[in-house]
Amino acid sequence: MPRAAREVERWRRIAREIPDEAIRRDAMSALANKRGQSDGAAFFAILPRSRNPTLLRLLVAYQIMWDFLDSVNESGAEAGQRNGSQLHVALVDALDPNRPLTDYYRHHPWRDDGCYLQRLVVACRECCMQLPCYELVRHLITREAARAQVLAINHDPDPAVRDATLETWSVREFPHGHEAHWFELTGAASAGLTIFALLALASEPACRAGEVARTCRAYFPWTSAVATMLDSYVDQIEDTANGHHMYIAHYPSEDVAAQRVATLVHRCLREVGRLKNGEKHILIASCMIALYLSKDSARSPAMRETTRRLALAGGSLTRVLVPILRVWRVAYALQSQ
Repeated sequence: MPRAAREVERWRRIAREIPDEAIRRDAMSALANKRGQSDGAAFFAILPRSRNPTLLRLLVAYQIMWDFLDSVNESGAEAGQRNGSQLHVALVDALDPNRPLTDYYRHHPWRDDGCYLQRLVVACRECCMQLPCYELVRHLITREAARAQVLAINHDPDPAVRDATLETWSVREFPHGHEAHWFELTGAASAGLTIFALLALASEPACRAGEVARTCRAYFPWTSAVATMLDSYVDQIEDTANGHHMYIAHYPSEDVAAQRVATLVHRCLREVGRLKNGEKHILIASCMIALYLSKDSARSPAMRETTRRLALAGGSLTRVLVPILRVWRVAYALQSQ
């Protein structure tokens, strides 16, 4: 069993022991339904020159926590943004061993997780401290983790309040404006890719500040925005039925959305290709794009042509990977039965 899969299984065993039924259900659901996210996070472990088991454990644990918090926040959405914000403080605490632990469930309807969330936070901290250049990236990764507070806003049940709050967040974070749209910025903050890329850099003893800054600019907002927009694109039928927030719906039309997301894909691949070990970053980005476009929903009659356009925007590697990842999805579904 690959090391990443073993890490996921380890946290699955721990999640089964969560006392509160509602929280246990959220944890198990996140592990079962968002496995591709953990595999995607683990893929960033290819960036360093040599394998680093500590980095791999950190990437998987952080993504598991990210997905768990999203599920718990959505389940407790009626408790309001205050609850979501308090839960997501864990994302910052996990990357900064100097911060005191807090009561993440202070405003949540359910509380007894058997220290599951705290164990994830502590595991991430311990791994961070073992990375040779952790201090070089600490400020940036904690900033990106703090930006992920938008995840708490995304599940606000009132669309008008949600969108107004997200736009206000964007103005506050980028007071001088940005070439990306406000919802692309909040969407980018809703993905953890910038953090993963910076953690991978921190595992390299020869990491330099200039490369850290370039990597941050390539992943935020461009690569992270692509992740969120494609996720929203392939889930739009389900999200419409459930009344969930759809980032892709912020564009004025489907055609504009397809054109803009294709542009974001081009920009993402261009930016990461300029980085050190750019071919590895391109491989990660292409796999991410192909993974989303390989989902069954993306091949529905109503979406097939747009999916083709987006795959073309991803270049030849993405087009090769889409059918391969369709097979992976089938194989994984069979293994999970």
